[in-house]
Amino acid sequence: MRYIEVYEVGPRDGFQNLDEYIPIETKVGIIEKIVQSGVQNIQHTSFVSPKAIPQLKDSRELTEICLSKFPGINFSALVPNLKGAILASEAGVNAISYVVSLSKSHNKANINRTHEESFNELVKIRDAYPDLEICLDLSTTFGCPFEMKENNNRVVEFLENYIKLGIKEINLCDTIGVANPQDVKKTINDVKSAYPNLELQIHIHDTRNMGMINTFTAIQLGVAKIQSTLGGLGGCPFAPGASGNLATEDIVYMLNDMNYDTGIEFSLLLEAAKYQKKEITGNFSGHLQFI
Repeated sequence: MRYIEVYEVGPRDGFQNLDEYIPIETKVGIIEKIVQSGVQNIQHTSFVSPKAIPQLKDSRELTEICLSKFPGINFSALVPNLKGAILASEAGVNAISYVVSLSKSHNKANINRTHEESFNELVKIRDAYPDLEICLDLSTTFGCPFEMKENNNRVVEFLENYIKLGIKEINLCDTIGVANPQDVKKTINDVKSAYPNLELQIHIHDTRNMGMINTFTAIQLGVAKIQSTLGGLGGCPFAPGASGNLATEDIVYMLNDMNYDTGIEFSLLLEAAKYQKKEITGNFSGHLQFI
């Protein structure tokens, strides 16, 4: 059986759009149920300005609780800049996702930086924290709410300077869910051909009901690390139309049923999804929460 690493990003990507603050005790309770199901990789928060994303104002406290309560789990945090990396490191995080958009327009809307400024900021992070594990989250890989698919053939060229900098892992993100299997196949094949030693992750939004097929296309092409959110919560707050992540319980059900090894007990994961739906108010797009 081929092993697929599921990266649960719901506590970050799923929660960040919710207006009503979720008490930290509730967040920890949801994370605990995710852990109990067998998920080993969790992106639990983002170190960003609480003015930009108030829901994540508790990032340091949540990090300290999670690292203490759930030893052995691979926790990571998303950061957009050096300040975020400093805060993450001070809280004890040793693995981050650094986000940059392939689209110039979305990069400006999402993190208020030009491409050059984003790259230079990552250089500073690398210099300050040479031992920090960094995955580059390439937002709008397959299309942008402002530029649509105009730039999605520039991925290989765009990544060149980041590869030269020493980045060894890239997360290809379909931020608004506009990709189709042909797009996914072409992009992954192009990137693997240009950078054969690069580790790939995939993060597909299910906005147009393409999350499952696009993610499975990536798996068939050799990608073994996939991102999803419990219940299908989430979406980029700075990308109109980006609602709806691929639901973790949906993809795990399919993979387990196809004899892939996820290391996750589906029944416990579904229990976690139902618990989350009971505890918080949100737009849940998962298909299995009512069985």
